[in-house]
This record gives sequence, structure tokens and C-alpha cells, in this order.
Amino acid sequence: MRYAIVIEHGERNLSAYVPDLPGCVTSGRTVEEIVRNMAEAIELHLDGMREDGLPIPEPSSSVEYVDVATAR
Repeated sequence: MRYAIVIEHGERNLSAYVPDLPGCVTSGRTVEEIVRNMAEAIELHLDGMREDGLPIPEPSSSVEYVDVATAR
């Protein structure tokens, strides 16, 4: 499965979450670290859901970017 992740930049690090998996979050110093951490976090999150007998949600979020003009 391929889940979308949202990466946010904080003052000292980055954090990320999976819109389709509430509660699945991670943090790191670089985007590369976030991606590695998130892959592990998703696997652990899904394992926990399976153990609890919960249905595994299909990925449904997508990401697009919108270009806008900046204020003049």
C-alpha cells in the first residue's frame, strides 16, 4: 500500500503524519529521516490495528500543489 504523508517544518525539526491513519506520526531532522521513520511507523501502526482486529483503511488521501501569486 502507498499512503500519503504530510511533512511539517517546526523550529528545530520536522514532523509528519498520515491522514489516512490517525495517530500515526513521527519526527526527524531531515526529510530522508522522516521518510524512513514514517515507513517504520506505518508498519507498526498497521500491525497494531491487525492485532486489535481493526480494519486496515485503504489509502485514500492524495497530494496536489497549487501555485498562487504572492502579494505585491
